[in-house]
Amino acid sequence: MALLCFGGTFNPIHHGHLICARAAAEIARFDKILLILSLIPPHKLNSADIAEPHHRLAMCRLAIGSDPLFDVSDIELKRSGPSYTFDTVQELFRQGHGKVHWLIGADMVAILPKWHRALELIEQLNFVVMARPGWQFDWDSLPREFQHLQHNVVQTPLIDISSTDIRRRLQQGRSIDYLTPKSVQDYINANHLYAATVT
Repeated sequence: MALLCFGGTFNPIHHGHLICARAAAEIARFDKILLILSLIPPHKLNSADIAEPHHRLAMCRLAIGSDPLFDVSDIELKRSGPSYTFDTVQELFRQGHGKVHWLIGADMVAILPKWHRALELIEQLNFVVMARPGWQFDWDSLPREFQHLQHNVVQTPLIDISSTDIRRRLQQGRSIDYLTPKSVQDYINANHLYAATVT
């Protein structure tokens, strides 16, 4: 079974995550998408509005429901410290996974060489880059070891939904209907997540 790993904060997960991941998997011919939640995203070490890990895990499980294409992993939630992809990949190898395929957004390409142990990482896994229609990038600006990723780009639908906007709308008391699955919206409401702080 061809497995595509998709790491993220998923704070909260939304239809953009699900639709684009599905499109990437269909185009690149993967049988399963494994959502991997970050405990402490290295690029968001000081973020104060990240929901507790158990809430984000629950929302991901609710979002995928019984869809056989998706699964959810808490592998990074079991470790302390920043959630480095390199460490996760080593754990996947220890669990018996062979070649690891990792889905990233096109916005990550420029900073990929700055990831933790990036040169080792690029040798150990296959990155799949999901890009919006019309996205362009100067591949020559990347170190030589990363330039082959231009052949790993898949076009995904233009879905203008972001977790940041969902949180902002909730803090403003605005609706998030149709932005995230109804089950996730109900969970957010029931657990009073992302609500504005009253001072």
